[in-house]
Amino acid sequence: MSVPAPRRTAPRPPARRPEARRDARRIAVAVGVLCLVAAVAAAPPAPLEPTGCGDLVRGQLCLRGPVGADGTYTATYRRLGAAASGADEILVRLGYQRKNTRITAFPGWFGTRRTQGGAVVLSGRVEMLADECIRGVMERGEAVYVTKWSCS
Repeated sequence: MSVPAPRRTAPRPPARRPEARRDARRIAVAVGVLCLVAAVAAAPPAPLEPTGCGDLVRGQLCLRGPVGADGTYTATYRRLGAAASGADEILVRLGYQRKNTRITAFPGWFGTRRTQGGAVVLSGRVEMLADECIRGVMERGEAVYVTKWSCS
């Protein structure tokens, strides 16, 4: 009596481990975090303040904020030789203007306020792209004054 030959079948795929998806997810998250850390470490820090202020005939106009990044920007105007009595106080409108290589935007305004003791400070949140420049703008009556452009 003869014994039949064993049947040959195709090899089966390896058994899937239930933790394979969890491992893949952990690896993907770790790689993402490492890429984020590398990008932050390689990016140059944004300057804390714009470079310089605009000197006017009777005062100084400044804009401070995180140039090239979203954040709170503060426009300041200080009158030179202003009396503390309040008789010589003026009404000014303070804001900012942005530009990039393609377009210069219309001014954005923080508000209008009367100087007190020869100074006024207004601030607001500005959404800004890394390739944009910004400058301070002041309007008094029909006259408009600006600071130098600050770029990151």
